[in-house]
Amino acid sequence: MTLPFDGAISEFFETDAPRQVREAIKRADKDEVLDPAFPYSDMLGRKPYDKDMDRLQVELVKLQAWAKESGARIAILFEGRDASGKGGTIKRFRMNLNPRGARVVALSKPSDVEATQWYFQRYIDHLPAAGEIVFYDRSWYNRGVVEKVFDFCTDDQRDHFFGQVPDFEKMLVDEGILLFKIWLTVGRAEQLRRFLKRENDPLKQWKLSWIDVEGLKRWDAYTDAIAETLERTHTREAPWTVIRSDDKKRARLEAIRHVLLQIDYASKAPKAVGQPDPKIVGGPDLWHG
Repeated sequence: MTLPFDGAISEFFETDAPRQVREAIKRADKDEVLDPAFPYSDMLGRKPYDKDMDRLQVELVKLQAWAKESGARIAILFEGRDASGKGGTIKRFRMNLNPRGARVVALSKPSDVEATQWYFQRYIDHLPAAGEIVFYDRSWYNRGVVEKVFDFCTDDQRDHFFGQVPDFEKMLVDEGILLFKIWLTVGRAEQLRRFLKRENDPLKQWKLSWIDVEGLKRWDAYTDAIAETLERTHTREAPWTVIRSDDKKRARLEAIRHVLLQIDYASKAPKAVGQPDPKIVGGPDLWHG
C-alpha cells in the first residue's frame, strides 16, 4: 500500500518524535490514554458512551426544533490542533439533526479575491440565519494559530486581528447570535497515534495534508500560538470552552452537553443532559500545551 507523503508520518515517528512519545505509542493498549496527565487512564467504555450519547441526541433534536420555532441563531466554532477531534465531534452533533438547518462551514484557503477583503468577511457570509445551527470546522482563529505557525500572515496582520476579534464577536453576541467557542486540546502522543492510523487507513488518508506533516515538527510553535490566542481572545462576551480530547468519546459528550446546558430550549430534560465533567471541560485554565 502506498502511504501518503511517502510515509512521512511514519518516518517522523521513527526518527524525529520525542523518545517518550514514541515509547508511549509503542507500549500502549488500544483503549489506553497516552497522556499521563489525563485524568482517566482508559478511554470511556462503549456502553456508557452510547447510553449518554443517545440521551443527548434526543436533546439536540429538541434544541433544533426550538431554534426553528423561535428563530434562534446558533454558531459553534471548533478549534484545536490537527487530529484533535473537531470533525468527529461535529459529526456527532449533526447525526440526527435536519441537515437543512445544521450546516458545516469548513473553508479552504482564501481565494485571490478573498485575500484582499476584510479578514472576517468570508466568515460572515456563513453566519446562521433564523432557526439555523452553524458549525465552523476551524474559523477566523486560523489567523491566531495556523497562519502564525506557517508564516501565512505577518505579525502586524495578526496583531490587527487580535485587536478586532473581541469587538467582532461582541457584535455577533449583541446581535443575538448564540456563539460558542470550543477548543479541543489533544496530547502530543495521542495526536501522532491518530496520524499514524490515518496514514495506514486507505479510507482516512484523505484527512492528511502536508500541513499535518509539517505541523508535527512545529509542536512548540503551535503551543506558543495557542496559548497567546486563548489569552487574548477569552472574553466575557465570547469565552473559550476548552475540552480535553485525548479520549474522543468523553470529548464528544462534553461538547454536546456544554452547548445544551447553556441554552434554555423548550422541553429540556435536565437529567438527560446531565452535568459537565470538570476534569474534561472548563475554561482556558484547563488547556495544556
